[in-house]
Amino acid sequence: MSETDLLIQGVEYKIRKLLNRYEKLEQSHDKTQSENLSLKQEIEEKNNLIEELKQEIQKIKLAKSLESKEGPNEAKLKINELVREIDHCIGLLNQ
Repeated sequence: MSETDLLIQGVEYKIRKLLNRYEKLEQSHDKTQSENLSLKQEIEEKNNLIEELKQEIQKIKLAKSLESKEGPNEAKLKINELVREIDHCIGLLNQ
């Protein structure tokens, strides 16, 4: 074999090796993107759960304040606070 044939074979070998490495990296990248998407969805679900739990806590606090000995005054304050919050939300929706 001539020297040029050996050089060509060496270059071909290195190209095959690079292509193989590229394919492995591409697979790894795809896997990482898939995991990233999955984790983003999980975070979104957790955030939704947190919001639901916060609302549940607020409902429980309101129910307890209605049951408390302070009764009507505390309940009126809570209801007024909730009405203001609802009005604020409606105002934001109307914008």
